[in-house]
Amino acid sequence: MLILQRKEGESIKIGDDIEVRIAEIGSGIVKIAIDAPKSINIFRTELLTAANINKEAVVKSSDFNLLKKFAKNGILSENEK
Repeated sequence: MLILQRKEGESIKIGDDIEVRIAEIGSGIVKIAIDAPKSINIFRTELLTAANINKEAVVKSSDFNLLKKFAKNGILSENEK
């Protein structure tokens, strides 16, 4: 893991196509702007965690129709579809 310090308005580049910029810093919150190709998926980890918890609950309840709905909507990774 790389840990960097950045000031508001500064950015970092990831490869040639992704730029992460510190848009705003204030009262315990940092706003981050990410410029990346549309082909790159960007998710908030808390949403992925919630989706995985929901997926596990569906599997445990054997409600495969709901599981298919999650898969159709892109919640599951490609190898889980």
